[in-house]
Amino acid sequence: MANVLLVDDDDELVGMLKDYLELEGFSVATASDGESGVAAALAGDFAIVVLDMMMPRLNGLESLRRIRAASTMPVLMLTARGDDADRILGLELGADDYVPKPCTPRELTARIRAILRRTQQATSGDEPPVQLITVGALSLWPEKRLAEWEGNAVSLTSTEFNLLEALARHAGRPVSKNDLSEQALGRPLARFDRSIDVHLSSIRHKLGTLADGRSCIQTVYRQGYQLIRE
Repeated sequence: MANVLLVDDDDELVGMLKDYLELEGFSVATASDGESGVAAALAGDFAIVVLDMMMPRLNGLESLRRIRAASTMPVLMLTARGDDADRILGLELGADDYVPKPCTPRELTARIRAILRRTQQATSGDEPPVQLITVGALSLWPEKRLAEWEGNAVSLTSTEFNLLEALARHAGRPVSKNDLSEQALGRPLARFDRSIDVHLSSIRHKLGTLADGRSCIQTVYRQGYQLIRE
């Protein structure tokens, strides 16, 4: 049973989502403002946090920033439909994905399952175990969800790790944005969705460069992204 933390000041929505998630087998805790949500997220044992963008005392972006300063636990943002600026900023701050409001309990549950499926796959036995993936200066341990660049640990969110793992498994070959979305987020890439681009920009920033100064993750025109083999 996965523990979910819902952080939203809309009591009616939270009650509906909580009831539905519990019927689906989740254990659910709630918080009604950003400040108490951050405290609960960092003090509890949660598999994922669902965080609303607009809240009293501490808004969703600042709450996310504080969570990310201390934890890489998956965070799913609830955003206003069409609010692309806040959505992109949330991804840049380390949100794993977002769901536009208003959303149905079924839609939110499906998105939570997709994120957790990828996060927990390493210990579920769904794929053959891989001890180590090495591509140039990059080393990945999928079961431990650990990444290193030139022997130094790299702190990645769950979605960032999923993306980097997908690229590493296909190193030297381009991977389409839709395939990356399916493998990292568990959903098809929506039209005009920049999530993959934003996540990869963050990964590039966290990783080092090659000897010639280039990023190890290259954009391949009309084909997607590619992790370079040195």
